[in-house]
Amino acid sequence: MKSTGMIEAEISEAIIRFEKEYMGRGPLETKTYLIDDMVLVRLKGVLTKAEYQLAGAADVTNGRELIKQVRCTLLEKGRPLLEAVIEGITGEKVKSLHTDISTATGERIILFTLNSAPDLS
Repeated sequence: MKSTGMIEAEISEAIIRFEKEYMGRGPLETKTYLIDDMVLVRLKGVLTKAEYQLAGAADVTNGRELIKQVRCTLLEKGRPLLEAVIEGITGEKVKSLHTDISTATGERIILFTLNSAPDLS
């Protein structure tokens, strides 16, 4: 059996790999929290310089919304990969995935809910 810390570390490493390979750029920092039947992943520094420029453009609302839409759509396309990774590490099926990104701070949150809490040692 895996400890909470082992599961959290494995998930953080897997998410970093996903971000680098699938999204094209990895986060500056990643931290995972296992809370009962939920996996919360906090990624810092995920926006590119170009995205920061777009977020700071004169029509801020449109630029920020565009970044959020693109990032959300990309994550949704990679969802089967992410779910398989989380299931492989936790031993539990993913029930749902929720995400949001801050265009001001470049921080992204990904929340996975599982069918049940992982079996821990």
